[in-house]
Amino acid sequence: MSAARHKLLGDDLYKRSDKVNGELFALTYGALVVQLIKDYEDYDEVNKQLEKMGYNIGVRLIEDFLARTGLGRCKDFAEVGEVMSKVAFRSLLAITPSLVQHPVSPSQPKPAFSLIFDENPLTDFVELPEEAVEGGLVYAKVLEGVIRGALEMIQTSVTAQIVSDTLRGDERTELRVTLVRYLEEEMPPGDD
Repeated sequence: MSAARHKLLGDDLYKRSDKVNGELFALTYGALVVQLIKDYEDYDEVNKQLEKMGYNIGVRLIEDFLARTGLGRCKDFAEVGEVMSKVAFRSLLAITPSLVQHPVSPSQPKPAFSLIFDENPLTDFVELPEEAVEGGLVYAKVLEGVIRGALEMIQTSVTAQIVSDTLRGDERTELRVTLVRYLEEEMPPGDD
């Protein structure tokens, strides 16, 4: 499927989806992060909890996404990036991050892509206090987990990492997704 068809599919899904008020979504997520900070009092632990929550969301979200789109298996990891950028993010968060492919090279032995966010609904109305920046809080860490969880359910092990973030003073927010390996489909014991 071409990039243009992926974009059309994402736009169509967005039009047919139930909408959640973006401000309510951003404020609810912000309240969740604040509560985690109060509960754990450790930014590394808050990051772990956000990633874990995201992973669990991704595990559940992929089934609905595949059912709604009717998409089959992607032909390669580059197409995974196209689908994620133009279909998944568009239909679920009403944004279309830019996609940058990172081909395999001696310095990059595994295929990877970056999603570049001009806007991120999770970070609307957010300013991180200096203490949180210095403490290493990755405010949108939940996105890393969502991607990892969703792709793992379709037998694709990845690392997902926010490598730059406007909330931390960077020029743009970039989420890099790197293929670790394709997983073998395993039958549960006794189901031969």
